[in-house]
Amino acid sequence: MQVTAFSTPTRPEWRWRICDYGGEIVEESYDRFLTIAAAVAQGAKRLAHMDALDRVRRTPTVRRRRR
Repeated sequence: MQVTAFSTPTRPEWRWRICDYGGEIVEESYDRFLTIAAAVAQGAKRLAHMDALDRVRRTPTVRRRRR
């Protein structure tokens, strides 16, 4: 996944967006930032938090051999 920042002509403030490698939007900020750097930094923090939550939710898979 990757973090990008964007703005629109009607709202020139920056927002972050997290997309998967297929181009699907995973999450988007509602907060607005004055600089692109601030938006990307906050998005990167959110992505790291999402990765940490994903690791906690994963449970090890136990495979048993058939006899």
